[in-house]
Amino acid sequence: MAGSLRDVTDETFPVEVLASERTVLVDFWAPWCGPCRLVAPVLEQLADQYGDRIEVVQLNVDLSPRTAQEYGVSSIPTLNVYQGGKVVKTVIGAKPKAALEHDLMEFLK
Repeated sequence: MAGSLRDVTDETFPVEVLASERTVLVDFWAPWCGPCRLVAPVLEQLADQYGDRIEVVQLNVDLSPRTAQEYGVSSIPTLNVYQGGKVVKTVIGAKPKAALEHDLMEFLK
């Protein structure tokens, strides 16, 4: 699904997200989810535009259900922003780029 977005899994999540020194936005998604497919190109644009400030990765909830369950992800797409191993922001649902930039502005500055 993703072009420039990297995939994380239950196995890689602790190292690539929780232990990251960078701010990481995790897109919890599934291939059958229509809104997930709508938001993916927007996330790629954000990753390209703000990659120096925030890392954007994807976690397929069908392939890695343990992490999604651990973080209480019950609807997708869910976007969690992690800093220092903790969720500092959650955005649920597909949104246009301008709305996502607004929601994430504190991390994109």
